[in-house]
Amino acid sequence: MKALDAANSNIRQPESFASLDGRNRLQLGLKRAFDIFGAASALVVLFPVLMTIALLIVIDDGGPVFFRQIRWGLRGSKITVYKFRSMRADLCDPTGVEQTVKGDRRVTRIGAFLRKTNIDELPQLLNVIKGDMSLVGPRCHAINMRAAGMLYEELVPEYHYRHLMRPGITGLAQTRGWRGPTERPTEARARIASDIYYIRNFSLRLDMKILFGTLMSELRGGTGF
Repeated sequence: MKALDAANSNIRQPESFASLDGRNRLQLGLKRAFDIFGAASALVVLFPVLMTIALLIVIDDGGPVFFRQIRWGLRGSKITVYKFRSMRADLCDPTGVEQTVKGDRRVTRIGAFLRKTNIDELPQLLNVIKGDMSLVGPRCHAINMRAAGMLYEELVPEYHYRHLMRPGITGLAQTRGWRGPTERPTEARARIASDIYYIRNFSLRLDMKILFGTLMSELRGGTGF
């Protein structure tokens, strides 16, 4: 956390960030209300599906149903994020240093399907209800997540601006195609630029467009691996 404090102390926040809460307080309140309603409704509707997935994970390799990881939350807080476990229990990486790649040997049989369809993300609806996350926002990263072999905050000086809003289950960067491992600095910078654009231009209308774009992407077969 000291590293984050040091990084934030050296960042001069533009007025559009500093006054974010004041200028958009009503929209942020409506966004939170929509998050709670949407996440709670999805959990109720999907409950049979979630229970079936949990059973299949246990049958597949007998390990725990959920994968937990510490990630960056709102304003640099640390949150525990929940996912359906998609990798072998003995090969999961809670640190987030080893990013998942196509054909990753750690992924289980049921995990490959969960990741392809992004169903492994559904337990994050619990994070939304808790207030750790939002349905839409910059995707939350593991604390030690790297891009092109470097910590994100070392590669992109503006990195911690993205934590001025709650992280989202989906976000603008993902609808633009910036998801998965980032092996080149340009990919990492494009992802963070999308996150910062979202924060500067946040609106409920933009959230709806991102949610719709995410839904269409998943209906076309998903982009996970």
